[in-house]
Amino acid sequence: MTHPDLPDVLRPEREALPLPELRALQLAQLRDMLGRLHERVPASRARFEAAGLTPNDLKNLEDLQRFPFTRKADLTAAYPLGLTAVPRKQLRRIHASSGTGGKPTVVAYDAHDLDIFAEVVARSLYAAGARPGMTFHNAYGYGLFTGGLGLHGGAERLGLCTVPVSGGGTERQLALIDDLQPEVIACTPSYALVLADAMEKRGLKPEDLSLRYAVLGAEPWSDKTRHEVEARLGVKATNIYGLSEIIGPGVSNEDAREQQGSYIWEDHFYPEIVDPGTGEPVADGDWGVLVLSSMTRSALPILRYWTGDITRLLPGENRTGRTLRRMDIIRGRSDDLVILRGVNVYPTQLEAVLTRLGQVSPHYEVVLTRTGLMDELTLRVETPEQSAALGEEIERLVKVQVGVTIRCELCESGTLPRSEGGKLRRVRDLRGER
Repeated sequence: MTHPDLPDVLRPEREALPLPELRALQLAQLRDMLGRLHERVPASRARFEAAGLTPNDLKNLEDLQRFPFTRKADLTAAYPLGLTAVPRKQLRRIHASSGTGGKPTVVAYDAHDLDIFAEVVARSLYAAGARPGMTFHNAYGYGLFTGGLGLHGGAERLGLCTVPVSGGGTERQLALIDDLQPEVIACTPSYALVLADAMEKRGLKPEDLSLRYAVLGAEPWSDKTRHEVEARLGVKATNIYGLSEIIGPGVSNEDAREQQGSYIWEDHFYPEIVDPGTGEPVADGDWGVLVLSSMTRSALPILRYWTGDITRLLPGENRTGRTLRRMDIIRGRSDDLVILRGVNVYPTQLEAVLTRLGQVSPHYEVVLTRTGLMDELTLRVETPEQSAALGEEIERLVKVQVGVTIRCELCESGTLPRSEGGKLRRVRDLRGER
């Protein structure tokens, strides 16, 4: 199947492979990946041997469950480049994310990996509505973070005119949007709302902007945030997902025509959903931890990476003709889980409660404290209505829908933390402070 009107980088026939062909391709790629890990990465070979496994034990896709997970701690233990599978002279780029104990998580790319990176980001941007010839305003941070350069490479491969503005400097961002008239913007969802606030202070309306599409990611967000971004910026907003350990942004993206789950580019990344407690697989449609294998990377192939992100694979048909699976929103992170008096609570569950109340903004903060031996959760929410009745209603809905008793603190508009282009942390844990 050929598509002479589309850029070669998109490879739409790969997105619509018949399922038997797609599963056969994935099995072949996983076998090749296991062979490279066993042959070239001593730490991986040692982990396989400790589990009593060899690459030959992968006879079908179900056998993948027998192989060990890779976790962030494994990359930290191999710092900086102990898990790379190619000679150092073949590396062409290094990225890093924040790590524990002062050590960042370092990820390496060779020329092949950078080509794959550009391909999956180009696919993501195209699904989001971007088309060759458009101007792309890239407000993700450049540098060691994979977001800025990752989106940049894919945008150029797709044929977009890219403005590498990076994060922060909101007034400058707005001036560039006003002057250069981009159709597409990429940033975190919380920063999109910062831009909307600043735009309104300048007296600008959505129809004054050229923006048509927003590609948002790097932090969990809800449909309430989507609707607000779309209304205030005049865009169609889609979710882009990725993480540096797998490749960066571009592991999956929603299609702007349906906005019903992000298509995972399964010819490069193999997804699993597992129970966060046992690590056992769960059925499609059930929530759990997303586990990914970067099947086609050569410099840093990662097997069964425990992302920590809580999501699910969406069952059922789609309206795009793709045979790829879709992932739902990120409900939260397994390490962001708050256990409050024996009840599991994710910040996005609290946000879902706020979604039901139209007079409440999406700007909120979760503060954890401890009184004696008792943990307390305060949900701080921006709202123009400072009424005791509204606070009591939020507390009641959280009790009914989430099952925990909290305290709600209503805050004036503009008083809670805002993103300046990076990830926005919703939880402040003060339980260790006196």
